[in-house]
Amino acid sequence: MINGGIEAGPNAVLAFKREGYSRWQVNLPELLETVTYSGFRGLAWKYWRNGLAELRRSYSKKAFVKALQQLIPEITENDVRRYSAGVRAMACDGEGNLADDFLIYEQPGVINVCNAPSPAATASLAIGETIALKALQQFEY
Repeated sequence: MINGGIEAGPNAVLAFKREGYSRWQVNLPELLETVTYSGFRGLAWKYWRNGLAELRRSYSKKAFVKALQQLIPEITENDVRRYSAGVRAMACDGEGNLADDFLIYEQPGVINVCNAPSPAATASLAIGETIALKALQQFEY
């Protein structure tokens, strides 16, 4: 980091609320909608071991540090403090397959960016240019 610190992460953990920036925030209707979606169930079935391991590391500092020690053996729990969380939506289809980098759907009068994962900030100008070109084509300017 610019101040000399080091960040470890990110991890991929199901948020229990769409805009849940804390691991303790829960919205039951949103969570129910997620876990009843066939795509989520398919994804969870494929990656349940990884998901449980990520969840464990998210809630257990000891487990997180143990994973970090594979990269930095001398790190201890005293070296680590919790930092702010972000939320990143990740699209998957009805069978549980994760969407590729960018999903852009068009219909007359509408352009939807439905999936823009991790590189979205870096690629934001290119995404904006793509959308602008699609809009010019669609609206015949």
